[in-house]
Amino acid sequence: MKVAFQTLGCRVNVYDSEAMIEMFKKDGYELVDFNESADVYVINTCTVTNMGDKKSRQYISRAKRKNPQATVAVVGCYSQVSKDDVMVIPGVDVILGSRNKSDIVYHVNQARAEKRQIVEVTDKLILNSKFEDLGVTGYEGKTRAFLKIQDGCNRFCTYCIIPYARGGLSSKNPEKVLDEIRKLSEEGYTEVILSGIHIASYGHDLQEKWDLLDLLDKIEEIDGIRRVRIGSIEPMFFKEGRMDRIVKLTKLCPHFHLSLQSGSDSTLRRMNRRYTARDFEEVVSELRQKMPDVSITTDVIVGFPGESEEEFQETFDFLDRLNLTKVHTFKYSQRKGTPAYQMKEQVSGELKDIRSKHIMNQSNEKEALFHESYLGKSLAVLYEEGKDGVHFGYSANYLKVKVESILDIQGEYLETKIIGLKEDYLIGEII
Repeated sequence: MKVAFQTLGCRVNVYDSEAMIEMFKKDGYELVDFNESADVYVINTCTVTNMGDKKSRQYISRAKRKNPQATVAVVGCYSQVSKDDVMVIPGVDVILGSRNKSDIVYHVNQARAEKRQIVEVTDKLILNSKFEDLGVTGYEGKTRAFLKIQDGCNRFCTYCIIPYARGGLSSKNPEKVLDEIRKLSEEGYTEVILSGIHIASYGHDLQEKWDLLDLLDKIEEIDGIRRVRIGSIEPMFFKEGRMDRIVKLTKLCPHFHLSLQSGSDSTLRRMNRRYTARDFEEVVSELRQKMPDVSITTDVIVGFPGESEEEFQETFDFLDRLNLTKVHTFKYSQRKGTPAYQMKEQVSGELKDIRSKHIMNQSNEKEALFHESYLGKSLAVLYEEGKDGVHFGYSANYLKVKVESILDIQGEYLETKIIGLKEDYLIGEII
């Protein structure tokens, strides 16, 4: 029996898919590429934007075209939020929500045996604060491991469907997290990426007093782990005296994806973001002061309801002043059920396109300048993949580097001198 996976969306989904793949393998299934013919296709969906919904539907159709007799399982955020819509899509056999993935193999086998549609979607997920501990023991062909430590969100930004799609705050037991990292280290992994829907809230739901910094302190003690990265995080996490503790962490990589969304305070208030542009700038400034090689990236939404030309210009000028490494730009997408969906003064698609291009062009220029600043410098690079003598890897501050070598250097940390630039990576020479 063959199973194929297609994962959409965030790193948390990547982790969940890895866990589900392991479940299928333990049941005797063989993993194949999604473009091959398989007996079972699993689409792990995303619903952050309308485009996520559209892609999910496209992959469902693609699976049925590959093998009309295959069992198709649709799981995750799109299923959670739009269960009724998914149920009527032709060819869908299994529908599971965001916290119903641990029994996927059972439900797939049940659907195959009974020749009927199986629907298991937790109602009132927003009140569910139980962490679904799927667990992953390895990641084939990779040197870095993603580790989901947190799920859910209670921030309720006015544009965001995530609290409704992922449920309430839930944190993985810290001892289980540490045990999983020890096992990954024993398997040869030297870098872990801690991921969550709102990772800054890690531990807030636990009875014992734990937070993300406490966890990072403990990871420092695990032999074999050389690098730790954290997923997207709000700038206010670095406030309240945390910075001094953070800079003492020897394994934490100097690369942070700080969530911004807008450089205009009036837009941030409408979004229900809990910081100001000045708060964000102060964090960036302090990080740069205390971590000289830090790389800071961010997300920005353009065309949020009511975003005037003046507010957009505030964001543009703010980003121009900050000189961040990269800005990921998103055009506001209306999500039914969120407060912003009902807001007046919706911005036209044409204007969103124009503003998005302005931010992206600016970001490309800033990224190029950041890359240029490393010409002639050396970086410790962890090499991940190689083919025909060409290898790619990442520095601690997440710069992608390409080198040529006839040796197998996957999994090695090598000092590399930067000798050239390409659009989205650096060209290096092993010293």
